[in-house]
Amino acid sequence: MTNKSLTLAEYQRRSQRTDHFPRLSDDEFGPLLGPLLGLAGEVGTLLAGYKKRLRDGAAYELFGENVAEELGDILWYTANVAEKAGLSLDEIARGNLAKTSDRWPARGSESPRRRKPSEHFDAGLPRQHQLPRTFTVTIRPIPSGGPEPLIKVIWNGECVADNLGDNTYDDSGYRYHDAFHLANAAVLGWSPVARGKIFNRKRPKGTMADTVEDGGRAIVIEEAVAAFMFAYARQHNFLEDLRHLDYHALKTFQTFTAGLEVEQRHLWEVEQAVLQGFDSWRQLRENEGGVLRGDLAARKLTYAPLTQS
Repeated sequence: MTNKSLTLAEYQRRSQRTDHFPRLSDDEFGPLLGPLLGLAGEVGTLLAGYKKRLRDGAAYELFGENVAEELGDILWYTANVAEKAGLSLDEIARGNLAKTSDRWPARGSESPRRRKPSEHFDAGLPRQHQLPRTFTVTIRPIPSGGPEPLIKVIWNGECVADNLGDNTYDDSGYRYHDAFHLANAAVLGWSPVARGKIFNRKRPKGTMADTVEDGGRAIVIEEAVAAFMFAYARQHNFLEDLRHLDYHALKTFQTFTAGLEVEQRHLWEVEQAVLQGFDSWRQLRENEGGVLRGDLAARKLTYAPLTQS
């Protein structure tokens, strides 16, 4: 046996020498059936071996050898499916690594490094055109006089944005949804809504960034994302006690924001923005207001209760 390293491409090429499945079929996908059934069978055999390990414990001495053998068979069938589908196992592996590193931070980096100044989308612009790198925003209830409760948003001692109600038939708490925009700003360094309506820190007028990233379309997109995530969260106890989100919900965020600067952020960062936003939102709702503090370098949004005044 040789210890020479073996690439996936070389393995795929050499594994075809032992392929005895029929290659001709009236159906172009017909040749895939054999290796796909083989994959299913080998996975079943691997699970059966694990069942024996659970049952017999250390007495099942061949567990390690059997796992290696079954994984080898799974690899063979995977290469066979790739070959018949006209795909490269090398490219499949690269794509999978890109996907998983986008979805999950590297192990041991649950607290990712601080974002460098150069990594902000508005790096290099004058301060009046940058999202504030740290911020403190207060959200308070105000007398309504109408059919629903209202809140006001305060930054730098001034009321900003519009006084908000839920705009729903029930007391949904959607009036506190600026927490989502502030979480986007803090964690992703992106929020057309917070940039334009809370902080008044749009990019220089007449630039493409002002038109594309900070303009009306981008604002509508972020509001649509907030509404979608709220509807999703409402079906999942408003994400309480959840540490991770459904992959397809995160991909929906990416679909909505395709073509905008935020598409450069990883899915795990999007997940953190959503989770931190809802954590703050739940506390705002429960305590009827509060103070939100953002730190863009640390990718953090935190909640504090209102002080008596």
